[in-house]
Amino acid sequence: MTIEERMADLEIRQAFQDDTIQELNDVIVAQQRLLARMETQLQLLAQRQNDLHNQFDETPNEPPPHY
Repeated sequence: MTIEERMADLEIRQAFQDDTIQELNDVIVAQQRLLARMETQLQLLAQRQNDLHNQFDETPNEPPPHY
């Protein structure tokens, strides 16, 4: 194998590696966006649960009127 062939082979490998790195980066960015949305949704659900819990805690523990 000549030096020119080896250089061409290395350049081809580098091009494929660059493409792979870019694809992996795109996946990471998409996953980070999804994770951020899920964290926001989880915070909203936790707040809703807390609000409902507080709402039921505020009602007095009295027996129903028919007692």
